[in-house]
Amino acid sequence: MFLNALEFLEIEREGWRPFEVLDDLPDERLGEVPDGAHGWSGRDLMAHMLAWQGVALDVARELAVGETSATIARVDADWETRGGEAVNADIQATWAALPMDELRRRFRSQPGELRGTLTVVPESRWIKHADHMRTIAEETLDHYADHAPDLEVILAAGRR
Repeated sequence: MFLNALEFLEIEREGWRPFEVLDDLPDERLGEVPDGAHGWSGRDLMAHMLAWQGVALDVARELAVGETSATIARVDADWETRGGEAVNADIQATWAALPMDELRRRFRSQPGELRGTLTVVPESRWIKHADHMRTIAEETLDHYADHAPDLEVILAAGRR
């Protein structure tokens, strides 16, 4: 539980910072799938992280103007119905079609857009709302931590 929005935003910013280094890798390195990265290329990881962070952004946009989020219900139902492997496979296929320069543009801009949007959401709708906070934390902080080992392997391989 976070005491206030500023505390969450500072922790989220620090959690995302290691992923920013992916944008420094050349395109050809981002396409490689190193051993130990659970099948992820750097490009795949960028897209995957953006897709789920985008869920948090959609939730924040909805909560900025209302008390509820249809995105939470939709995403949770999809996950329950089809399962994580199918959902993530669809994400990978959708984002693979995106040109690399567009992926990089979104990778640079979306995290700040999420933080900016959260600053206008009343704390009662996210920080102090257990279900909404759970979703936002799962798609950001928790997800960043889940993929930190993959990131380390990808960055180590990209520096070789």
